[in-house]
Amino acid sequence: MKSFDIKTKIYFGDNSMDRLRDTPYKRIMIVTDKFIAESDLLKIVTDPLAQSGKEYKIFSDVVPDPPVEKIVGGVKAVLEYAPDCLVAVGGGSAIDSAKAIREFAERMTSQKMGLIAIPTTSGTGSEVTAFSVITDSVHHIKYPLVSDSLLPDEAILDEALVMSVPQNVTADTGMDVLTHAIEAYTSINNNEFSAALAEKSVEICGAFLLRAYLDGHDAHARRKMHVASCLAGLAFNSASLGLNHGMAHQLGANFHIPHGRANAMLLPHIIEYNSGINIHSRSQKEYPKQVEKYVSLARLLGLQNFNTITTVRALVNWVQFMDKEMNIPLSISQLGTVSGKDYFSKIPEMAEAALKDACTATNPKVPSYDDVVKIYQDLW
Repeated sequence: MKSFDIKTKIYFGDNSMDRLRDTPYKRIMIVTDKFIAESDLLKIVTDPLAQSGKEYKIFSDVVPDPPVEKIVGGVKAVLEYAPDCLVAVGGGSAIDSAKAIREFAERMTSQKMGLIAIPTTSGTGSEVTAFSVITDSVHHIKYPLVSDSLLPDEAILDEALVMSVPQNVTADTGMDVLTHAIEAYTSINNNEFSAALAEKSVEICGAFLLRAYLDGHDAHARRKMHVASCLAGLAFNSASLGLNHGMAHQLGANFHIPHGRANAMLLPHIIEYNSGINIHSRSQKEYPKQVEKYVSLARLLGLQNFNTITTVRALVNWVQFMDKEMNIPLSISQLGTVSGKDYFSKIPEMAEAALKDACTATNPKVPSYDDVVKIYQDLW
């Protein structure tokens, strides 16, 4: 038996931030990073809270790839302030931090708290997922926490919060959305509901990602990508992800490559690996299910080609085209921040960790250690 549900109430469109005036919570802790805390952006959140007479305090000790020690600091702050709701404002790191902080604080106090997620990037979909990724900064390991109790109660999508996102972040987070949607669509846990959400997300990315990248003040494109991110989050919350994310987590943990960028660089390699189709492939009588799915996505993007082989190749080429157009390197060596010696010495360890990563379990093709090593090597 399968099931599908959406537990997070989503507010979006015009005047969506007005929800903060009407929220029943009275004592709120805002979880964000120092950059947002010191910017005018936060006023979009704090003004409606202040106007409705709500008390709030700001916890701003959030950093990328949230380490365990920062989560501990957040739990301590919550225990001292005793809010009835956390409002996470930021990208995936802020929202993941708030999820973990609430989870551990509730276990320690047995007091329930609300959680409202307000994303400031269009990428992770964390505002509607039961996932939180925290990092062991000593051992360079990322731990995905997975539990329905991590789901935010509410999400507020307002494109005003993403209008000032820099081009490189728009590119990385946008390709993260695309990877979420494609992996959810091809996951062994996919279903008709998650597929519908993933298809719509891919369609929106095809039409609006490059547009949002080229003109960050294009409010319509920004709103569309904000929705696409949420749709992809709903899709993978139901269907999970795959090897792309399992391998990307290791690149982030070991070399601090932004998560969306790592996903974007890996995606052409993973499509080739999962489909078994590369530049030397010839037509077959039958193909695995995931090949049909890649063909369906290619058609959604207007990439219908001569046959199955050329259509999957067209999808790979399109992903590489998007990377190039948005100045995302196609290889680790192009990053210029990682030495070949360091990278290749880490491959065995990263391959082992990628195979153990929870996301890899739902990949449509079961990878071997040698398979993962080769993909890492080819990525150089």
